[in-house]
Amino acid sequence: MFKGLSTHVKRNKFKYITLVILIIAAILVKEVLIDIVYVDKQYEKNRIITPWGDKIKSGNLSVDYTFDQALIDIEALGLNTVNVPVQIDIPSLNSNTAVINVDSKKKAIQLIKKLRYKGINVILEPYPYIKNGELYETQLNPDDKDVWFQNWKGGVLLPIIHDIAKPYKVYALCIGSNFDQFEKEYNYWTDVSEFVRKNYQGRITYKTNWWYTAAWDTSKNGQHDTYTTKLNNPVLQNVDFISVAAYFELTDKETNTVENLVNSIHSTQIFDRHQNIFEELKNLSSKWNKPVFFGELGFPKRNKATVHPWNPEPSNIFNEQEQANGFQAYKEVFEKESWNLGFSVFAIGKKDELKNYYPCDQSIKVINSWYK
Repeated sequence: MFKGLSTHVKRNKFKYITLVILIIAAILVKEVLIDIVYVDKQYEKNRIITPWGDKIKSGNLSVDYTFDQALIDIEALGLNTVNVPVQIDIPSLNSNTAVINVDSKKKAIQLIKKLRYKGINVILEPYPYIKNGELYETQLNPDDKDVWFQNWKGGVLLPIIHDIAKPYKVYALCIGSNFDQFEKEYNYWTDVSEFVRKNYQGRITYKTNWWYTAAWDTSKNGQHDTYTTKLNNPVLQNVDFISVAAYFELTDKETNTVENLVNSIHSTQIFDRHQNIFEELKNLSSKWNKPVFFGELGFPKRNKATVHPWNPEPSNIFNEQEQANGFQAYKEVFEKESWNLGFSVFAIGKKDELKNYYPCDQSIKVINSWYK
């Protein structure tokens, strides 16, 4: 009798435990579904659909960004996307090694979780950080390209795909950024793009640096024509959109009106180059049938901000209006172009006296109004 009672109690206990487990599982599934629905709704809310198509309105985070400032900037600028960097440590300009910074990777994952919950898209960028950030990726030129590209594929891109891009479903992955010195290595870069396509089904992009041409340079393969190299880069046929770091040199004046900057985008004044930046970007899009995205768009808060936008200190004279005029000019020229996918403000996420590119109040108003 007691033996039968004991068996009955055990059975009931098992049923009770099973029921509790099922209830807990149902609650967890419900919470996950709620989160998924919430995130989907937030993504839909944060899409920017204009008469000229769906647009990306993004900001590049500086490597030393903070979570709080990043979230403040997203709200203030009305962004639907954030360019999240993962620091890639490279010891020198001729180094063949590139190593993911573990702390930067963890930080990126933590932020992306927050951004996903808010419905903010992510462009994930392996960010070349050379000699602790002292040197620029535009000057990187590895001694052994075979070794470097193998490291870039297997040691950088593959772990980032497996550990971040795939599980957190980022909007796009940037497979290379501003590698001016070896961008002509077409076979290597094509191999990189095909490697990424095999391992990642999401969107990919490649970021090329700004260039200049001169109307007076009529020689074949002219010294001042770096545009042809970019225009003919076959890696662009394998990406979903073409990213351009848009630090184009516009004028030779310390300060400029918006009208003058708009005219300069169509015909640059500096060194009488008369470069038609608008047409060159449009042709780049047309050649590869891909939209063009300003992967970096920024101006220092200084006089000469549009003379050398790539220089964080082109002058020692502080000038917020010159920065704002730069953003306004690009807005007036490119906002309505269907082939232009959008822009990413350089740089946000950290605000202090050393951040010359951080947008001033006037620039924030311009950026916030873009696509409205």
